Amino acid sequence: MATTTLAVVDSILKEVYEPKLRDQLQSDTITLKRIEQTSEGVTSEVGGKYVTFPIRTRRNHGIGARAENTALPVAQSQKYAAARVSLAYLYGAAELTGQTMELAESNFQAFASALQQELEGLRQTLVKDMNRQMYGTSTGILATAASGSTTTLVTTDADAQYLEVGMQLDIFDTSAAGLMANAPFEITTLVSSAGNTTVTFTPAAGAAVAVGDTMHRSGSRNLETIGFKDIVSDVGTLYNINPSTEPVWKSVVNANGGVSRALSEGLMIKTADDVRQRGGRTSVIFTTMGVRRAYFQLLVQQRRYTNTQKFEGGFSGLAFTTDWGDVPVVTDWDCQSGRMYFINEKELKLYRESDWSFMNRDGSNWQRKITSAGNFDVYQTMYYKYCQLGTHRRNSHALLSDITEAS
Repeated sequence: MATTTLAVVDSILKEVYEPKLRDQLQSDTITLKRIEQTSEGVTSEVGGKYVTFPIRTRRNHGIGARAENTALPVAQSQKYAAARVSLAYLYGAAELTGQTMELAESNFQAFASALQQELEGLRQTLVKDMNRQMYGTSTGILATAASGSTTTLVTTDADAQYLEVGMQLDIFDTSAAGLMANAPFEITTLVSSAGNTTVTFTPAAGAAVAVGDTMHRSGSRNLETIGFKDIVSDVGTLYNINPSTEPVWKSVVNANGGVSRALSEGLMIKTADDVRQRGGRTSVIFTTMGVRRAYFQLLVQQRRYTNTQKFEGGFSGLAFTTDWGDVPVVTDWDCQSGRMYFINEKELKLYRESDWSFMNRDGSNWQRKITSAGNFDVYQTMYYKYCQLGTHRRNSHALLSDITEAS
């Protein structure tokens, strides 16, 4: 029998599991499935990877009517701004012991099962986390504290939606703008009571958690992809373009000052109309299950046809009728509470340097584990993707917020 070398195991990993992992990541998500992925326009520059594209922000207003024998309009020009989108660098790691690797020669089925278990778990985590990032900001805030101690953080149930037991997190003291000592912290329990969630973690932090302190995936603060919370906004610089100097670089925001309100078709129609007035057309509405139930109840009360409809690409959802046709109202668990995102998918892209790949720049997908504690009979593999969520027209998207969730 030929010896099973690390090179053979390498080949098994790349040829058998990489295509499967890539395909599943694209098909097992709600929001990512509908966002076009492209590598067009990705360029290398010193300091990282970027996508650059121009946007038109002003018209040429050198026009006008004149009386006979009067001066003609003075020539003006269009005005443009250069958007620059820096890519985010996403990673996922898995490891197997040397003893498990030996099974590739003596008991291949046992080795294949162990490898599949590790990679399937990695796949599920990557799927979950990347879809979450589509709804957040590049800061990567998972939860914000209302109170806490050295071993607990209390937040609202809605704000705790992204937290899971076993997560490795950093906690940042916003008053001192610094990482709390003893990070990373592992979540050990999540207990919900009276609308609030108490998060218990270990080890104890160097100081008590206070109001406003934030939780992030370990090492990920300010490094995640840009999400809807960044893009679908009427404030804040996006892709180095400031809406205070370029007023067209704003999304439509229909909010109620943080006060929850009942959903109505009038609110939805007004939000879609505001987008159209700016030259965009909503193609999908992403929301939560509670808001979707509120919309469903509106249709039922008005004795409207409420069966789920099939839309382009095999996608299903309740229909919202507009002047340009029915738009799907689709639920995504990762959408924030009380929100509806009116998205123009033609103006939204997930740019990428390449698809998910195993890291093998030094010739092998497997690297021996070596830490400050010593050398280990353990081998690690790393999956990576360089990507970013971009939009060419920020004003073609809208947010309808402060909606009361139906029970």
